[in-house]
Amino acid sequence: MSQAKGGYYLPEPSHWPIIGSVGLFLTLGGFAMALPSHHDGQMGSLTVMYVGLAVMVVMLFGWFGTVIRESEGGMYNDQVDMSFRMSMLWFIFSEVMFFAAFFGALFYARTLSVPWLGGEGNNLETNKLLWEGFQATWPTNGPGAVGGDFQTVGAWGIPAWNTLILLTSGLTITWSHWGLKKGNRGQLILGLFLTVVLGFIFVGLQAYEYGYAWNDLNLTMGSGIYGSTFYMLTGFHGLHVTIGAIMLLVILFRSMKGHFTAKQHFGFEAAAWYWHFVDVVWLGLFIFVYWLA
Repeated sequence: MSQAKGGYYLPEPSHWPIIGSVGLFLTLGGFAMALPSHHDGQMGSLTVMYVGLAVMVVMLFGWFGTVIRESEGGMYNDQVDMSFRMSMLWFIFSEVMFFAAFFGALFYARTLSVPWLGGEGNNLETNKLLWEGFQATWPTNGPGAVGGDFQTVGAWGIPAWNTLILLTSGLTITWSHWGLKKGNRGQLILGLFLTVVLGFIFVGLQAYEYGYAWNDLNLTMGSGIYGSTFYMLTGFHGLHVTIGAIMLLVILFRSMKGHFTAKQHFGFEAAAWYWHFVDVVWLGLFIFVYWLA
């Protein structure tokens, strides 16, 4: 990265944005076309969606590869570095709002709507018109038990182990960062490797937990509001852990190739910020989805 102060960096014209737009259009359009119709209820072909996903993968490799080559070639100055940092901070803020909406949905369902259906604070007794006799208990499978019988996932099994795993990964990525700042590339690489391994172990354990919950506990996305909020929150978090682990894997490969220095390593920092965000969100999930279920 250039050491020049100030100035405005104007990137070269790029074809990757239009390729990404085409890939996104094919992905979403292909999925929409494959949805079951009201005529036969059968799922259609997902070929177009898979083509779109392939285009997206090519775009990601190409576009990020271009940015990496420009960065390693010393084409970026301090203004570009600041724009990258501000962009990542706003991106993480948008992710905070994303999960805040889901936590808000859980709070609304559990603390407000379920008690209202049970008659709490309902001076007009509209609950009797909606569903008379509904028991306002949590977790609930809905009025009339439409979600079927199910059991909740205990907090002190796999979720507790996953909490320990993610907290440990937060320590390993911080230890790796210290190594980078000290110029100790061995510590940098080892810390990154341990973080990536812990991340994928988390994903594997969560996949096992899903299978157990779905098949043995009868906890599905149709198990009332509890089942839908459980899979919505934990599923999106698992997706973020997977994305974060892939990001750190790329940073690990770059570190092994000699990228980053003690003073210039925003690519590493961006992935580390994202990983710490994922850790914090999981603590909220463990408390409100598992422990207080």
